[in-house]
Amino acid sequence: MTSPITIEPEVISLGCRLNIAESERMKAMLADAGDVVVVNSCAVTSEAVRQTRQAIRKARRSRPDARLIVTGCAADIERDQIAEMPEVDGLIANEAKLDPRSWNVPLPEAPPPPTRTRAFIAVQNGCDHACTFCVIPQGRGVSRSMTIAEVVREVGHHAALGAREIVLTGVDVTSWGHDLPDTPPLGALVAEVLNAYPDLDRLRMSSLDGIEIDPSLFELFASEPRLMPHLHLSLQHGHDLILKRMKRRHSRADAVQLVNALKDRRPDLAIGADLIAGFPTETDEHHAANLSIIEELDIVHGHIFPYSPRPGTPAARMPQVDRTIVKARAAELRAAVAARRANWLSNLVGETLPILAERDGTGYAPNYARVRLPVGAPAGSIIEIAVEAVEEGFLR
Repeated sequence: MTSPITIEPEVISLGCRLNIAESERMKAMLADAGDVVVVNSCAVTSEAVRQTRQAIRKARRSRPDARLIVTGCAADIERDQIAEMPEVDGLIANEAKLDPRSWNVPLPEAPPPPTRTRAFIAVQNGCDHACTFCVIPQGRGVSRSMTIAEVVREVGHHAALGAREIVLTGVDVTSWGHDLPDTPPLGALVAEVLNAYPDLDRLRMSSLDGIEIDPSLFELFASEPRLMPHLHLSLQHGHDLILKRMKRRHSRADAVQLVNALKDRRPDLAIGADLIAGFPTETDEHHAANLSIIEELDIVHGHIFPYSPRPGTPAARMPQVDRTIVKARAAELRAAVAARRANWLSNLVGETLPILAERDGTGYAPNYARVRLPVGAPAGSIIEIAVEAVEEGFLR
């Protein structure tokens, strides 16, 4: 007698690391849900919405008989447009996607979420700020924080399943704790995780708002070896006037002072940043400042976003930069980051680095440099690698 074919649910994640963390939890929650595909969508830019639509169509072609459900930010911000797509069977609100009742599955007693070599933990969700270009508060709501006890417990679940690196993530991670009793700083959470799990090899932070890095977190970045030397800043631009029009709360000088102070204490710190090209009213002078901040901060992990207007945001009503110019400026920013990154990687040749091996034959150094590993390196192990060369953006 032939056994029935088991069709496993599929969760397709787009966008930020928070979505990745939430997708892992949904996949565990839907383990017995049968032939279902979930698209966990992104709406941070018009391009992100386009990619969401593309993922929905591709998922329907590959799984024609599956129940296709869309959740994530696009399911809230672009709800009517997504719902009209013939491929879509249903939508679940972003704030309800981790509630088993939304999926008609049993409430688990104590679900340790599935883990890989690295585990993403969403310690915070939502945002209380009003950046003029951003629609994410519409899709994520106000800032909500997990308690220290909840975070520590989830770290324990992942550690027990073999995670060697924990990544703390969220929509606006540095606002963690603002809604909790006594408003604890983010540094207190990081310290508590490290203290609770002295055998945890690595703790990494996702994108941070530099102006909200508290003194205790600064000290941990400067001196704690288990907190990875990799700081990714939600920078957005290198010119003060554009930052003001974005309603960002930091200046260029704030970012420079922070990075210089940290690198004085920890010279191996690798800097990443989000930068927007072609924001409304951006002149050649403003763009030049955006380019120069890449060199001044030595940004080696750059996420470059060509500005695209989002309906309902103040920036969409500002004087727009021609799309051809926006694309050209984004290309210049990417080239500048690529040049800094190539120089940085070449300077790592000859060093010996501890690499966390992934399942695909690559791994990550503490500074987030990507490494091609020797054949047979066991996934989840941390191995010492002597860097011999740079190949196609990877260390070898």
